[in-house]
Amino acid sequence: MLDIRPIDDTIAVAPQIDPADIAAVKAAGYVAVVNNRPDGEEAGQPTGAAIRAACQEAGLSYTAIPVTSAGFSHPQVTAMIDAVGQAGGPVLAYCRSGTRSCNLWALSAAGLGADADEVTAKGAAAGYDLTGLRPLMDAVSAKA
Repeated sequence: MLDIRPIDDTIAVAPQIDPADIAAVKAAGYVAVVNNRPDGEEAGQPTGAAIRAACQEAGLSYTAIPVTSAGFSHPQVTAMIDAVGQAGGPVLAYCRSGTRSCNLWALSAAGLGADADEVTAKGAAAGYDLTGLRPLMDAVSAKA
């Protein structure tokens, strides 16, 4: 079942989506999908290529920014900033549970100068605890 968790007007996050969900993603008003999950992370998960094909068929843009257990990198944060900034409308980012997507959004928002307290509150409203990410948000913000 599709579980979209809006963060603000520009982005929402979700646990793993399926190619069959893309029509509902489009109907919900999203214009782009960001995949933050590496292929092969779990048996039976849809491939990025399958999601990309469904997005292309539906007229949605698709960006893969896989985040592994190794954590987040500056290029990933920059890629997320670019994906959201270039989408031209609301973006749906997904991973296994939505947590990595929310965390990467938070780091990208901090990189754009957003207030970390506001970012943390938006994450909490979507069901994600970003308090442990605060030192990284502050570090990314300082580099901005």
